[in-house]
Amino acid sequence: MPVLSIRPSIGAEEYRALAAIWRRAVDATHDFLAEADRDEIEAGLQSAYFPAVVLSVAERDGRPVGFSGVLDGTLEMLFVDATQRDGGIGTGLLAHAIKDHGVTKVDVNEQNVSAVGFYAHRGFEVVGRSETDEAGRPYPLLHLRLSRPS
Repeated sequence: MPVLSIRPSIGAEEYRALAAIWRRAVDATHDFLAEADRDEIEAGLQSAYFPAVVLSVAERDGRPVGFSGVLDGTLEMLFVDATQRDGGIGTGLLAHAIKDHGVTKVDVNEQNVSAVGFYAHRGFEVVGRSETDEAGRPYPLLHLRLSRPS
């Protein structure tokens, strides 16, 4: 398997490629998300969400295969291209976010059972729950905190 490298985002010129990764990842893992809500979130990725965080991009063979976004010690986003899942990309991005960006918190959709398990396996534990997401949509969030590094 080609080596995974993680680098800072080069900015708006790669947002389109990252949005495509987001879409494939969400289509594969967020079956609970209504189409209209998915489209609304996607519409804000390049203009609002990406510029608001410190973006890191995972690459294999010089091609983006995943990304993470961090703000003030919170992992705001972590997405792996659906065609690249189970290849250590998410683990690498999370380890980078913890080590290089001081991540200790993440919110995860309660319905995304695989993501909940991913973070639990890597030392995060549930410390709270919200009935809706940050935009008030009906998708409960679990608030996780790093209890032990994996």
